[in-house]
Amino acid sequence: MSSDPVASIKDADFIYENSPVKVVANRDNPAIDLPGTTVGPFKEGKEYEVKFWIAQELKKAGIARIRMDEPLDLMTLNKIHWKERVQTSQKVTSVPDDFYPKLRRFLAELNEEAIKKPEKRSDYEKAKNLSDDITTMRLKKIVSLASSTRSQSGQITRSLTKEEKAIYTSLHQIISGWRTTILNPNQQEEENQQ
Repeated sequence: MSSDPVASIKDADFIYENSPVKVVANRDNPAIDLPGTTVGPFKEGKEYEVKFWIAQELKKAGIARIRMDEPLDLMTLNKIHWKERVQTSQKVTSVPDDFYPKLRRFLAELNEEAIKKPEKRSDYEKAKNLSDDITTMRLKKIVSLASSTRSQSGQITRSLTKEEKAIYTSLHQIISGWRTTILNPNQQEEENQQ
C-alpha cells in the first residue's frame, strides 16, 4: 500500500476490486473464459466465490447477484455518522477497512439509480451529505491527532482505514518536521554554516 495519500485510495480500490466476494447464480450458465482465469460454470441458486470485479460483470450480465456480508446502505451510513458525531475530537470511530471503496461504489450506484428514477434523487443526496459529513469529521480528527505531540500512533491507527493511515502518516511527518524547524532556533545558523 502506497504511503502517498492519493495513491493509497487507488491501491485500496485495486485491493477491493480483487478481493473475493460471494455471488449467487440467477440462472444456469456455462463457464466463462477470461484472460488468465475461467469462472463457472454456474448452476442457478448455487453460491460461488469470485473476485469483486468479476462479480460486478456477472451482475451486469444478469448471471448472478452479489451477496455482501456487510452491505453499505443508508441505515449503515446513518449509524456511522451518528457514532462519529458523538465521539470526542480525539477518537475516530472504527469502520470496516473497505469502507471507502464500498462508499464510492454505493454512491455511484445511487447516482445511477437517481438518473434512471428521479424519485431516488433524495436517497442519493442524503447519502452524499452523510458521506461528506463522515469524511469531514474523520479528517478533522486525523489532522488534530497528526498534529499532536503525544506519541500515540498505535492507538490512533487501529481505528483508521488504509487510506486514512496514509494521510495520517503524511500529515504527522509534515507537521513534526515543521514544528521541529520552528522550535529549533539554532537550525537556521547550522544550515547557513554548511
